[in-house]
Amino acid sequence: MRPEAQVSRILFLAATVVGVLLTLAILWFMVRLGLPLFSTHSLRLLLTQDWAPDRGLYGIFPFICGSGAVVSLSLLLAFPLSLGNAVLIHLLAPRHLARILYQMVKMMTGVPTVIYGFVGIFLLVPLVREWFSRGSGMSVLSAGILLALLIAPTMILVFLESFAAVSTSHLRALEALGGTRRQKLVHVILPGARRGIITGFLLASGRAVGDTMIALMVAGNAVATPESILDPVRTLTAHIALVMAADFDSMEFKTIFACGITLYLWTAILTLSLRFLHFKATKTSMQVGHEQSF
Repeated sequence: MRPEAQVSRILFLAATVVGVLLTLAILWFMVRLGLPLFSTHSLRLLLTQDWAPDRGLYGIFPFICGSGAVVSLSLLLAFPLSLGNAVLIHLLAPRHLARILYQMVKMMTGVPTVIYGFVGIFLLVPLVREWFSRGSGMSVLSAGILLALLIAPTMILVFLESFAAVSTSHLRALEALGGTRRQKLVHVILPGARRGIITGFLLASGRAVGDTMIALMVAGNAVATPESILDPVRTLTAHIALVMAADFDSMEFKTIFACGITLYLWTAILTLSLRFLHFKATKTSMQVGHEQSF
């Protein structure tokens, strides 16, 4: 092995080790600072109890439900929207229009989250309040719609990359057989880009879970388990931001570390899922290449 290659290998290995150690250090930091809460309440109670500090209850269950409701609704709205836009840009739209739409999607990824929040407060929230004539308009529905707009560009770009990676030989074979655009999409592009579609969905899920501003500004921050999409909620990230802004020396403050651990594990599951998909795809391609070599 050449010296420069050996140096590069050592540097990359060192960067990997540092990254892993930093990640574990963050987890240890959250557990260590949350020990006063964990010593008086079990993890099961923290994850299942309601939030009522006046009665000595510091459960984050309402916040977990709030995060789950907002994230689930946003993904439910964003996935078909993103897939449809990706198909339009890649397959259906004329080339000049597809180029314009692609640049617009790329531009949307750079819009600050707080801008979505302002638009939601002054435009979406009043519309939801008038349409349903219930509550203030700050609800799971409002936050879910805005969060869907926030994560949709990420999914669209990943979907487009996965569509472009589909084997051209398969596409040409279908065209030679007289296949239509619909058949090309259903029988070649979507099956060939299946892993990329799942990857885009998981990446968007991670961004939706970690978003703070939209949930803080539009979801209503009500400490209660939502019963419908029109109810206000407080998410895990919004709870962390609100408590840190108001208090630094109380048992309520310790709950932000329980929220952080929950978010940490949530994100870790998504990351491991992505790694598993990548490993499976790599293993499959290696098996196919080995079979073709014979």
